[in-house]
Amino acid sequence: MSLAHQRQLTLDLGHRPAFGREDFLVAPGNRDAVEWIDRWPAWPGHALALFGPAGCGKSHLSQVFALRSRAVALAAPDLTPDFVGASLALASAFVVEEANLADERALFHLFNAVRESKGSLLITGREPPARWSTDLPDLRSRLASIPAVGIDPPDDAMMEAVLVKLLTDRQLVVAPDVIAYALRRMDRSFAAARHLVATADKESLTGKRPITIPLIKAIIGEESA
Repeated sequence: MSLAHQRQLTLDLGHRPAFGREDFLVAPGNRDAVEWIDRWPAWPGHALALFGPAGCGKSHLSQVFALRSRAVALAAPDLTPDFVGASLALASAFVVEEANLADERALFHLFNAVRESKGSLLITGREPPARWSTDLPDLRSRLASIPAVGIDPPDDAMMEAVLVKLLTDRQLVVAPDVIAYALRRMDRSFAAARHLVATADKESLTGKRPITIPLIKAIIGEESA
């Protein structure tokens, strides 16, 4: 058994259906957040915040929640007072990504409306909501009162497990040194791993060649030796 497979088993990763055909990998850095999403609708309140750096999986988990709760999901710029007023009759659950960038009055209105309707609200950001800068004291109070769960960026062992799983899902056989090479040079994010494996698969099929270090080097954008 390869070192990559051994580490995958050691991490005791689980997976869950997400959007499309992708799986969400569960690891120590995101386990608390996954458990909170699994706990819905039995949250202690009506709202939850997920926070962490770019690429840690916030958007992926938000999509898992949106599919499960049939939530209206939107990016911060799309949250306006008019949107809130028009959408409450359409759904009882909402997701606002990068909510720290949203219109403050619209976000405050959405908080109140979801609470009054006994609905659910999931918001995300890079920092805990209690640290967000806001000019509305009432919104600041709302943000400080809701549970906030952090997600850690994936470490090397997690990224290796992600690559191995994504490759296995596509029935691709890749040598351990190729995986090690990719890990040293790729961005530390799930999105980067999915893009790298999908591109490698496509290029391998198109060129009818195995996935090797030169192929990975070309995809990542390095000059060929």
